[in-house]
Amino acid sequence: MNMRGPKIRLSRQLGIALTPKGARALERRKNPPGQHGGTKDRLKGSDYKRHLMEKQRLRAQYNIEEKQMRNYVRVAMHRRGNPVDSLIQLLETRLDAIVYRAGLARTIYSAQHFISHSHILVNGKPVNIPSQRLTAHDIVSVKEESLKVVAFVEAAAEMVARVTVPYLDRSREQMSAKLLYVPKLSEVPVLCEMPMVIEFYSR
Repeated sequence: MNMRGPKIRLSRQLGIALTPKGARALERRKNPPGQHGGTKDRLKGSDYKRHLMEKQRLRAQYNIEEKQMRNYVRVAMHRRGNPVDSLIQLLETRLDAIVYRAGLARTIYSAQHFISHSHILVNGKPVNIPSQRLTAHDIVSVKEESLKVVAFVEAAAEMVARVTVPYLDRSREQMSAKLLYVPKLSEVPVLCEMPMVIEFYSR
């Protein structure tokens, strides 16, 4: 599955809204794209196919490469405790994920773009690596000179309507967010059967 293709098509293939346009497309047509998208045969599949789909859904929501996902799973499986919890914590404490969850960007793709172009600060210092890990009490904000950029003006206007996650303390006025603590799986709005992802890489 090509993660770099059109996001509307990818949203329909995976059955999850990856962008606002993808959400509108799913409301109109919930079936996967293609001539047989709505047939029962298309919806059936082997255990391998179901596990593969969950892995692809997780990758798409964080927009990360296969090699990155494999490395995250390897680290999670070597940590103490439940590897499912460890995996979601590794992914959700990425800088790009926090920027997106906080509403500083409308999509994970925008979050990665903003970070790469040095629009985002961590504890007052510019960071241009989307995968940088954050720890509790780190503060993420938009660089003052960037606040007038149209994309951030739109994000600020939409922030109130965005779902608030309990592990972030957001400020619309300052366009910032503080990571209060490392979240649990039950608190993260990720659409994926996480155990299946671990099982996929354990084969």
